[in-house]
Amino acid sequence: MNEELRDYWTFFIGEAERLHAPLYARLAEGVSTHAELREMADKHRPGQPPATMLFGAVHFHLLRGAEHPLRRFYPNLNGGHSIDGEDPFPAFVDFVETRREAIADLVQSRVTNTNEVGRAAALHAGFRVLAKDAGEPLHLVEIGPSAGLNLIWDRYKIAYVAGARAFETDASNAQLTIPCEMRGEHVPPLGPAPRVSSRIGLELNPVDLEDADVRDWQKALVWPDHKARFDRLAKAIEIRRREKAEILAGDALSLLPDVLARVPPRETVCVYHSMVTYQFGHALRQSFDDLLTAAGVRRPVWRLSLEWAGDNKYPLRLTRYHDGIKTEKVLALCDPHGAWIEWSA
Repeated sequence: MNEELRDYWTFFIGEAERLHAPLYARLAEGVSTHAELREMADKHRPGQPPATMLFGAVHFHLLRGAEHPLRRFYPNLNGGHSIDGEDPFPAFVDFVETRREAIADLVQSRVTNTNEVGRAAALHAGFRVLAKDAGEPLHLVEIGPSAGLNLIWDRYKIAYVAGARAFETDASNAQLTIPCEMRGEHVPPLGPAPRVSSRIGLELNPVDLEDADVRDWQKALVWPDHKARFDRLAKAIEIRRREKAEILAGDALSLLPDVLARVPPRETVCVYHSMVTYQFGHALRQSFDDLLTAAGVRRPVWRLSLEWAGDNKYPLRLTRYHDGIKTEKVLALCDPHGAWIEWSA
């Protein structure tokens, strides 16, 4: 195994352990020393993570009803049970062997394009700060919305929980409540969601939730140890299929200038994204920043982001671009899946 690939699987094992996913941690340990499975996982499309593609492909077939002893090791398929004292890896190897061609095809053809609705817990708080600072209504543009689950962030209620204390946002008709552990001393902004005048997503590979195959692939990308996330995603998909939101297909940076130009100049416009730009190279991140700087010459343009900042830190940032000046503040530190938030503002 080359050093880069060795480092990747070591990293993934560490991430699975840190994110309390013992099934995937053990499977990754097994794959890391299994030459044929590593080779299969490494035949992915450019930019796709090998473990995510291999494990997602296996999970996809299990979700579609494949009967095999491996099923009983998956908490989201066995009623939430953890199987202690047994090694799932031999069953995993056997499952892949019996469906080698079909699994290899998914690894080679699919992309991750995930949509974590739990991040709405951070978006709710961030947009309340934006509305207070810049005024309502909001015109929102999401970069990389995938299936658009976080385009309708205000259709969900958020419950910020700290021990016996709980604080909920106002959303009386919400059909999904997203719990979020509240760390630190400060409570994120509460109350009703700000008024949204327009919302649009810019996505290179839009996800068609009317396609059952696509819906199952979205679910397959959720780690099976995270049953609550899996159940939440299934509910959010149902809501999104009823709540239409516009998503334009194409390169986001090419589409963005025209989309921003449509917004009335005296109203608040915000470009937002979560776990998207960490996949950009340095040059592309700089181009994105330059584009917003240019758009902010004629009117204020805001940016709300939840992205990886190194050292396992994921800050929620609110940035204002205007007259060539960029001002930024960190509102909170967050879990990348929205499991917790530590509000700092």
